[in-house]
Amino acid sequence: MSIEVTKRDQLPLPEDLRVFLTVIRKQGFAAAAEELGQSPAYVSKRIQILEATLKTRLLHRTTRRIALTEDGERAQRWALQILGDLDDLIDDLSQSRKTPRGLLHICSTFGFGRNHVAPAISLLAQLYPELEIRLEVFDRVIDIVGEGFDLEIRVGDDLPDQHICKQLVSNKRILCATPEYLQRQGTPQTLDELKSHNCLVLKERSTPFGIWHLTRNESTQALKVNGSLSSNNGEIVLEWALKDRGIVLRSMWDVKPLLDQGTLVQVLHEYSQSANVWAVYPTRLSHSAKLRVCVEFMEEHFKALSV
Repeated sequence: MSIEVTKRDQLPLPEDLRVFLTVIRKQGFAAAAEELGQSPAYVSKRIQILEATLKTRLLHRTTRRIALTEDGERAQRWALQILGDLDDLIDDLSQSRKTPRGLLHICSTFGFGRNHVAPAISLLAQLYPELEIRLEVFDRVIDIVGEGFDLEIRVGDDLPDQHICKQLVSNKRILCATPEYLQRQGTPQTLDELKSHNCLVLKERSTPFGIWHLTRNESTQALKVNGSLSSNNGEIVLEWALKDRGIVLRSMWDVKPLLDQGTLVQVLHEYSQSANVWAVYPTRLSHSAKLRVCVEFMEEHFKALSV
């Protein structure tokens, strides 16, 4: 199909740039169409128009995958900047009306995202009905700019240097097990004794597998632990602990109610692992009304719930 571009159409439309970035992020026209609520034909047409406007090919397309051309990589960088600037313009104008609006794309980890971020977002959406909030959860490291996110709610102090990181609330991970397990296997009194216990290992994001970094009196020790059960999902590991299968290292956010009930018992009280909760976002969004409202709300919400 031939696409003709008149002189007044020589600037790319924001909608075409959004479609282009969605195709890149979803790695396909059909997946992008599903996210956008449009047909694959619509997505294909918008890409054709964008390529005609820019007078270059942006994508290599095959039946199995798409790949960016060299010009496509440059266009991706400009599209992110242009759409970011447009969002900032809208946010800046909306500040005078005190009404944050538009799409806010948030990501977090599986467990914390489902159990804590999602309820907070639900409350935020009630306060600001003109916000459109999308939450996605992952068990891997996220490139928030490259994957189109405005904000990441992250647990742990392994933070990216290239983004703004604001601590929302302090938090730590502790060692615990059920009374039944400790009665059967004994309660460890030292870190060395942990080596003879069944430690339930969580493989989380980019953290080293089977290594627990535990701090006492500002001194941190790396301990290689052993166990017959491991997973990349924190809720699964916690469920194993509740089935008397071993010792788990879990966030106070997750285990405080279980400790209060006596379902779990903390061991080696003097040791813990920092697991503070952070808001991570790109520098270009530092003056965004919708982002500022969200981060401030999250900070107040989590501090009110902190243990």
